[in-house]
Amino acid sequence: MNLKWFVFVFLCFIEQSSEETDEVKIGAIFSFGTTNGKVAKIAMEAAVQDVNSDPSLLGGRKLALTLHDSNYSGFLGIIGALQFMETDTVAVIGPQSSVIAHVLSHLVNQLHVPLLSFTALDPTLSPLQYPYFIQTAPNDLFLMTAVADMISYFQYREVVAIFSDDDQGKNSITALGDKLAERRCKISYKAILPPQPISSRDLIVDQLVKVTSMESRVIVLHTLSITGLKVFEIAHDLGMMTSEYVWIATSWLSSTLDSTSVSPKVATSIQGALTLRSHTPDSSKKRAFYSRWNKLSNGSIALNVYGLYAYDTVWMIAHALKEFFDHGGKITYSNDSNLNSFAGKAMNLAALSIFDGGNQLLSNILKTNMTGVSGPIAFNPDRSMPRPSFDVLNVAGKGLMRQIGYWCNYSGLSVVPPESLYAKPANRSSSTQLLDQVIWPGKTTKRPRGWIFPDNGRPLRIGVPRRVSYKAFVSEEEGSGVVRGYSIDVFLAALKCLPYPVPHKFIMFGDGHKNPSYSQLVNMITANVFDAAVGDITIVTNRTKILDFSQPYADSGLVVVVHVKKIRSIAWAFLRPFTPLTWGVIAVFCLVVGTVVWTLEHKFNDEFRGPPKKQMVTILWFSFSTIFGAPRENTVSTLGRIVLLIWLFVILIITSSYTASLTSFLTVQQLSSSIQGIESLVTSNDAIGYQVGSFAENYLFEEVNIAKSRLVPLGSPEEYADALEQGRVAAVVDERPYVDLFLSTYCGFQKVGPEFTKSGWGFAFPRDSPLAIDMSTAILQLSENGELEKIHKKWLNRKVCGGQSSAADSEQLPLKSFWGLFLISGVTCCFALLVYFCLMLHQFKQHFPELTHGSTSRTRISHSVRLKKFLSYADEKAEISANRLKRKRMKMENP
Repeated sequence: MNLKWFVFVFLCFIEQSSEETDEVKIGAIFSFGTTNGKVAKIAMEAAVQDVNSDPSLLGGRKLALTLHDSNYSGFLGIIGALQFMETDTVAVIGPQSSVIAHVLSHLVNQLHVPLLSFTALDPTLSPLQYPYFIQTAPNDLFLMTAVADMISYFQYREVVAIFSDDDQGKNSITALGDKLAERRCKISYKAILPPQPISSRDLIVDQLVKVTSMESRVIVLHTLSITGLKVFEIAHDLGMMTSEYVWIATSWLSSTLDSTSVSPKVATSIQGALTLRSHTPDSSKKRAFYSRWNKLSNGSIALNVYGLYAYDTVWMIAHALKEFFDHGGKITYSNDSNLNSFAGKAMNLAALSIFDGGNQLLSNILKTNMTGVSGPIAFNPDRSMPRPSFDVLNVAGKGLMRQIGYWCNYSGLSVVPPESLYAKPANRSSSTQLLDQVIWPGKTTKRPRGWIFPDNGRPLRIGVPRRVSYKAFVSEEEGSGVVRGYSIDVFLAALKCLPYPVPHKFIMFGDGHKNPSYSQLVNMITANVFDAAVGDITIVTNRTKILDFSQPYADSGLVVVVHVKKIRSIAWAFLRPFTPLTWGVIAVFCLVVGTVVWTLEHKFNDEFRGPPKKQMVTILWFSFSTIFGAPRENTVSTLGRIVLLIWLFVILIITSSYTASLTSFLTVQQLSSSIQGIESLVTSNDAIGYQVGSFAENYLFEEVNIAKSRLVPLGSPEEYADALEQGRVAAVVDERPYVDLFLSTYCGFQKVGPEFTKSGWGFAFPRDSPLAIDMSTAILQLSENGELEKIHKKWLNRKVCGGQSSAADSEQLPLKSFWGLFLISGVTCCFALLVYFCLMLHQFKQHFPELTHGSTSRTRISHSVRLKKFLSYADEKAEISANRLKRKRMKMENP
């Protein structure tokens, strides 16, 4: 019995020992001849060694790392993955390329083997489509967001993208295009390189030559490191590393320069380029790993950020396996019934089996929450890395990189480490975006313009309308071919404000017999016949859909012009300034004021006393004499003077208005038609003139719905005048600058109604032209420093033809224009009468107390008697009343 028990215990011990010494297999697929492949191999082997040095981590089990070199070949990468699946591998690190990752993701999805990569960072590798594929470094969506923020920060609007024609290259550049569009920027040209690691020089030269013919000089280079360095070398040979270029290389350049030294020629060719590197915060773990690296690598290669991610990826798998084993997980496999039909065949695909614990291991990996040599490691619900960030680097001399700032998804660009910003509220406003000074290609600190004129800087072909009328705006001198005019002077003045020269030549557009069509002129830009158009070009909606315009340099809008005639002088013309109602109210107020002043002065002023007939004449005389100035009668009472003062102020305003209005009526011109503006023009059936080539024709037809049969084209101011005077058109609709110039030359015409469109004149450029933005800034500068006004006065500051006025000048002044004055005067009169009545009543009580104080006789005195007595007292002269009161008081004192 004891022997059997001993044998049982021994067998259990042997089985346990066998389990504890079991190996847990993981694989890695990389091109170990590349910089990142070399660094990753050393880092992964070091991580496996560190994991296995702690027996308690995996319960005595050992990690066994199998490396497969895909040697730049997608086919070899797939073969290596199949071999791993045949050998009970629980997880695979890699692949290095997103092209292989797309294929292998289907394989691991079927066999439930987690696939972890820190270099296959294609943003389209979705966890929904590939649940067993995990990116353990920030994917290229964040990298391209950082690039887009840099482009926006430096105020560039167009870029050229050079990239490899593979999944990661194409999809990452697509993501860049989306991020640029969010910032109102765009990729203007895409130069595609072969996906092979070694592209031929001829292919690269061909693509770079095409890039040099592009307008944009901002280049984003996203490719393999070997190809990228060759691109820089050839670009340097082609003169593309000068101060007019901006080069932004993605993270491939920083990882290459971190790990390897480059030749002097390469170092020279990359000077001034910007690049990015995944940001890993400083920590004791990171410093310790860096200190070990030289020993681990035997000095063969320096450590870069992908080495940190490789090391941490192994530890992520180790921690997930620990959690797996701690919860009783066992490494078992089952056959895939879908592969049974392949059993016994040469390929032996039936040997591929499903990892039963794969789903649990995947879940454990996604729950990772640890701090590695690259910093805190965890996954968001969408499997992205939390708070991705990058170092922004500038390549200096000898291939060295200097840090000019940071980028993080939390707050954008800054000069402080991202981890110091996480405690603060997120702020991505433009005012907080900041980078240190950049040393650009050509060793200059001046920010490159970022674009040149098309066709490698040839002079701009600028279309100019060949006008036959209103040549003050733009014209060509006969014989010399010199282009002059208001619009040309503004354009040339704006060019002087630009910080760079703009070679250009003016090309006249039109046959010289009639004004050209401005719509055809701007369409010539979209047809690439002209590079820009300068002149009196109106900015309208349909043109802004196909072109970019500068800031308007002149305000404009459509107005209506009609013929006018001199008003006939008539006998009663002096009555025209006021309406009949206004005249009536003035007369009534004169009488009211005269009566009020007479009432207030009658008791105290001898000039307002006398027989009734004399007093009536005094009232009338006083009332109307105030119209012509102060009356000859003096006012002695305070209330009378107040009333008269207010009334004289009212009369001053009325007479001034009358004089101005009468002057206008005696010199004004009268409309020869009933047209008062665009509204009455639309409702009539009269013919309407417009300037040939102007947008007025389309506007009247399409927007105002006026029949084309009513529209009459007119080619010159002379035709305007003749058509209006002869009645061939009832009105002419044209832009205000033309009309102002017309009215300064021809008498007998005027504008009617308000300006019924609001627009302006600007210079036209192709869509998204950076010159349009710079010219807008220059025009604003001209406006602010007064230069624009000087140019306007030089060409257009002409006196209006004598007799011109607006229709509003000839309107009669209605009562509502003066009702406030009449109200003030009326209130003053009422107030004065009220105060006067109260004073009279008080004095009446003093003089006749027997009529006002209670007494036995009061009841026998009728109201009519008291009223007559009061009126008699009010009519009585003040001296008489005062003497009577004095006698009465003396009598009371000396009875």
